[in-house]
Amino acid sequence: MIILAATPIGNLGDASRRLIEVLENADVVVAEDTRTTGRLLQALKIENRPRLIALHDHNEKQKSAELAALALESDVVVVSDAGMPAISDPGYGLVAEAVAQGVTVTAIPGPSAVLMALAISGLPTDRFTFEGFLPRKPGERRSTLRALAAEPRTMVFFESPSRLAASLADMGAAFGDERRIAVCRELTKFYEEVRRGDAAELAAWAADGVKGEIVVVVEGAPARAASAEDALSQVQALVASGIRLKEAAAEVAGLTGLSSRDLYQAALAARNS
Repeated sequence: MIILAATPIGNLGDASRRLIEVLENADVVVAEDTRTTGRLLQALKIENRPRLIALHDHNEKQKSAELAALALESDVVVVSDAGMPAISDPGYGLVAEAVAQGVTVTAIPGPSAVLMALAISGLPTDRFTFEGFLPRKPGERRSTLRALAAEPRTMVFFESPSRLAASLADMGAAFGDERRIAVCRELTKFYEEVRRGDAAELAAWAADGVKGEIVVVVEGAPARAASAEDALSQVQALVASGIRLKEAAAEVAGLTGLSSRDLYQAALAARNS
């Protein structure tokens, strides 16, 4: 079995009883950085000394088949340096290989920088998208942000302190300065901080230098004005693609601000005419 185990993102007090129990009994622990995991075991006062195997971006493709085969015989615990493995951290390739080999995959849930930042941002939480790290190269980053300009859901990004100011400035250019943004820094740690404002304000703040782990939460695009005819056409196109009418009407209503019930009734009437 593969056991994806979420580790604290900062505060060791967030280590769950299940995590500690699994680590105390593990024979094999696959770690993003074996040194970091070794320090975690010491900090949690875990006396067990499991076999530590490194799994990172440079060797995951080569190691996944071997580790999945090992998991057919015994439990393999997978951890990243912080948070849940496979979420902007190594682990996805191993999980995919394990599924292909018929290996059971489960997880020990725990601390999440994505969900914590979203929850405390003050921005809508009913629908959101996690975009991970933006591209390092300025041109690619701007292109990515322009492609997200019409995204109606709240967006969550990871960013490095050294690129934060530039990324915020690029967000302002792509999204406009009317969008609300929350920059969440050092979550669960002593210097935890949340800065809220528009892109220009936050870029000016970040220009002075920011330290720590960064999560940026950005308000989604406002609903686009659309005629009832255009909205009905969107609903019909979604239905033609295989989406249920009720769900299609709700999705288009969320994008346009029109009534889901009215769109549903209009589509029914058009279908029966």
